[in-house]
Amino acid sequence: MTSGWEIAAFGAAIDGRLIRHIGASSTVLLKNTGSLPLKKPKSISLIGYDMGPSMLGPNGYEDRGGDQGTLAIGWGSGTAEFPYLVDPLQAFSLQARKDHSTLNWHFNDTDLEGAAAAAEHAEVVVVGINADSGEQYITVEGNEGDRNDLLPWHNGTELVLAVAAVNNNTIVVVHAVGPVIMEEWIEHPNITAVLWPGLPGQESGNSLLDVMYGAYNPSGRLPYTIAKRREDYSADIIYVDSAEPPIPQVDYTEKLNIDYRHFLSQNITPRFEFGFGLSYTSFNLTNINVETYESAQDPVNTGDRPVGGFLADWLQRPRWKVTVDVQNVGEVDGCEIPQLYLEYPASAGEPPRVLRDFTRINLQPWAAEQVGWTLSQYDVSIWDVESQGWVVPEGEFGVVVGKSCLDEGVRTTFTPKQ
Repeated sequence: MTSGWEIAAFGAAIDGRLIRHIGASSTVLLKNTGSLPLKKPKSISLIGYDMGPSMLGPNGYEDRGGDQGTLAIGWGSGTAEFPYLVDPLQAFSLQARKDHSTLNWHFNDTDLEGAAAAAEHAEVVVVGINADSGEQYITVEGNEGDRNDLLPWHNGTELVLAVAAVNNNTIVVVHAVGPVIMEEWIEHPNITAVLWPGLPGQESGNSLLDVMYGAYNPSGRLPYTIAKRREDYSADIIYVDSAEPPIPQVDYTEKLNIDYRHFLSQNITPRFEFGFGLSYTSFNLTNINVETYESAQDPVNTGDRPVGGFLADWLQRPRWKVTVDVQNVGEVDGCEIPQLYLEYPASAGEPPRVLRDFTRINLQPWAAEQVGWTLSQYDVSIWDVESQGWVVPEGEFGVVVGKSCLDEGVRTTFTPKQ
């Protein structure tokens, strides 16, 4: 008979593989001049607290209210207990043994001379930096819930620069809760790659290794914009205790222009835009087309709503289909994530470009496939205050399918009926 312990162990193994896969698939490759994927390097140096374990263990801080060792989850009431945490040192140690690579490390972020000495003669250096946040009831290193700034914690910028100054194959790994300003080092010629795993969870080291060694072709895309300056964002944190009078007044002057919409509307060039992410292969997008469903009739406002639904049923029925051909034109199997954006008529007063859908497609080298999305009346409508209803702006709509919010990709136009 199979014991309960054996069943639990089997379930944990499946969960671990799934979490590892999710961590790898969500890792965003921001820069790669050819150093990745790694191929049995002779020597590796891991630099920075974020590459190793916490001295207190994965659950050493209550509600994860601390930042020591590799960062895999934020703090606060919504956090969780780690059953285990695979840090990058653990994962790289096993890989180095397999490849007969020499592995060294230096986990003191304030000792820049020591970090440089540990990195100087390595074939590959991986520098780990991070930035954490959580809830206001816990203050971590002077950060009361929210971050005090958008810079890496623990001397991260200086650490990266110190290592890059002595090693021409420096790879930076950023574990962060959100955008981090990287202008001081991102264009350094000795920084050959930058990976952005975000908060990858308990299989952190293994999922990072899968991407860096090419077992998994990176397919993650940024869910937010990384700006060049903090001031480039449309809104900022108000560091005021709202429980004490006077209650701060917040005016949403940016309206719908948040994140990538703000950058587009203000013509601000970010460092890395919303939807951005590199791959070890290349993809082409061609042959965009918009067609009306033959069965689709002009919508009639019956007032009917589905049970529990917010929108009337007639607004949500598919009316148009957008298709595009995707081809892998490289030598490696991989995933592309084409993104569908709409450009409303100028008279509508909408943001310059609005994400309406995306999909994820895996293709073997030189394989091609058509992908498609449906658009409903609601997808092309805006709320009219005077009539208190959803209306379709008059004029021509632009349809863009690209690899990010800034990528022109392929485009066409169509004019939906009112």
